[in-house]
Amino acid sequence: MYLEEIIGKQVFEDLTHEFKARLDRTDIVGWLKTIAGFANNIGGELFIGVEDKTSKLIGFDRKGADNERNFFNSMVNEHLYPRPGITVSFLPYQIREEERYLLVVRVSKESAKPVVLKYNGVPAIYIRREGFTNGASYEEILEMAKRNVSSYDTLSTNEKYNREDFSKLFEAYSYQNDGLELTDKKLISMGFMDKDGYLKNGSFLFSDKMKGKADIQCALYQGINRGDDRIISISKYNGNIIDGIKFAMDFVLSRENHTYIKTGTGRINIDSYPTRSVLEGVVNAFAHRDYSLEGTQIQIDMFSNRLEISSPGSFYLQDKIQLTYDLSSIISKRRNTLICDILVSLKLMEAAGTGFDKIMEDYKDKDDEWRPFVSSYTDHFTLTLPDLTNKGVMEEDDITYPYIEGLDEKNTKKILSFCMYEPRKYSEVASHLMLSDSTYFRKKIVLPLIVNGLLIEKKDKGITKLLSNREKVKKGRDVL
Repeated sequence: MYLEEIIGKQVFEDLTHEFKARLDRTDIVGWLKTIAGFANNIGGELFIGVEDKTSKLIGFDRKGADNERNFFNSMVNEHLYPRPGITVSFLPYQIREEERYLLVVRVSKESAKPVVLKYNGVPAIYIRREGFTNGASYEEILEMAKRNVSSYDTLSTNEKYNREDFSKLFEAYSYQNDGLELTDKKLISMGFMDKDGYLKNGSFLFSDKMKGKADIQCALYQGINRGDDRIISISKYNGNIIDGIKFAMDFVLSRENHTYIKTGTGRINIDSYPTRSVLEGVVNAFAHRDYSLEGTQIQIDMFSNRLEISSPGSFYLQDKIQLTYDLSSIISKRRNTLICDILVSLKLMEAAGTGFDKIMEDYKDKDDEWRPFVSSYTDHFTLTLPDLTNKGVMEEDDITYPYIEGLDEKNTKKILSFCMYEPRKYSEVASHLMLSDSTYFRKKIVLPLIVNGLLIEKKDKGITKLLSNREKVKKGRDVL
């Protein structure tokens, strides 16, 4: 029996079709590159259970088909980044009154490009040609990137929509919208699923069953850096976006400091961080993270003087790496359109993208020491909120001082930023540099800064401490 007998037409291995009798366990790249190649061109169909030379049906029994599908999905999830738009279905047929099955893998032409096949740590980009698949040229890779208009979160999964799998989403929507019900009609209007009922990548991140994509790690440090300070508390979460936001908020709000200022008529309570600013930062991290970066997670780090919220992926479609205190100047460009639409419907985001404006509003009456700032690099972006119960924050690269020949710029910036708002003991400064408080450290590293007037020695209860000279050491200008 041959393939054309059950699909009603003759099909050959060509630009959009490929046959495999079985998925080779000893040569996984041999067939995975076909899937990547389809995704990087115009899509295609892989028939599994069909002899490639003759189109003769080999097929599977039901259990064998299930096993083959599970193996296929496992390998795709492990080795293809980002995961292409794929659906896997069973095509039944009968031979000698025995029911057999083919697997039909359909790869969408709307897949995010380029899809990278990474095996044994080696990445490669393939493209489908007329009847075969091989490595893409440099020009083809550039062209793929130019043509790529689909965001990762709007690509279809192989998971069918089931309303019972989204209890957290419906509860959150009802709570945020005064008891209104989130209907399937509204979900469809947002593009929550495709025409066949398959969930999109972005919508699946809100499923009660979600594991492995909305990961977040929160850590509380005793001091002001990761390198030499004891971790007081660390927690990890692996689940859906809604519970991830709750997890992050609970971690920060249960561990922040509280103080107060006395007034003539009472006192003003002060928390480490404005709750609204923390929520905006956490939601922003989930909304704009690059979910195609496998093995990454949102990172929330609480130090004695600041909160850092870092999300995988640089700012979407921004022109250059940046560090800025002017948060209102950052133009909101959505990497994940579907995820953002869902968060807007939950009233956790505004359609106008005014989250950073709210943070600026929360800190508008604070001195320069407590100005929040954002930095964006090639692989992550970070929002830093200074602790309002502490001395403030100085970023190492955001500092200027007179040029003095012979100074070690790296150590100088570390020391001057560390001592900018709070006098520090020699031993604290040495620890900050991950050095010992030695004679060499004092004479060769610290003394030149004192001699040149960049550092000032101050006595505090008989202990000598170091403080940056604010007349010579200044905050640098924004570089956005």
